[in-house]
Amino acid sequence: MTDLALVCGGGGALGGAIVAALRARGDEVIAADREDVDLTDADAVEAYWERLPAAPRWVVNAAGGFRQGTLAESDPEDVRFMTALNLETAWWSCRAAARRLPEGGAIVNVAARAGLAGGAGSAAYSVAKAAVIRMTQVLALELAERGIRANVVVPALIATPANRAQGITGGTEPAEIASTIAFLLSDAASAVTGAVVPV
Repeated sequence: MTDLALVCGGGGALGGAIVAALRARGDEVIAADREDVDLTDADAVEAYWERLPAAPRWVVNAAGGFRQGTLAESDPEDVRFMTALNLETAWWSCRAAARRLPEGGAIVNVAARAGLAGGAGSAAYSVAKAAVIRMTQVLALELAERGIRANVVVPALIATPANRAQGITGGTEPAEIASTIAFLLSDAASAVTGAVVPV
């Protein structure tokens, strides 16, 4: 039986790799990106879920972005932007998923290594990603009785075209992260929930 997966942020380099990995194993995948829904808007996310053909079994929240900035010199707009893009996108999607996922479903959120240890010059980004990690752990506890799992992957630098265009080299290939996410969204990982998985 084919499972339905929803990948939020499916238009980016990582999101595209996740979509490809899930389709390669036979899942039906819906890729939601900014052209489809404003993931920072709670009402828009709810309305988008209402239009889905069915409740997905698998949900991935891979939307996010980065702006550099120290805490001492932080700009209020940058803080709001980092919080909305990196935390609220996952928060509203998880809220919608928590209300609709069937038993045996699973959610994987994408945070970042900066959310574990922080990073000088990336205050708002680090704090937002740390919040995604803790939110996922809370969600895992809240959904456990319904047989729904929630895990979070924490990549370090990701090798994307955008990073390479800025002269940033190295990092983990999106396909490697996607394969980890695909495992967590499988029955082989049915005993794994609340995990923080470095990639």
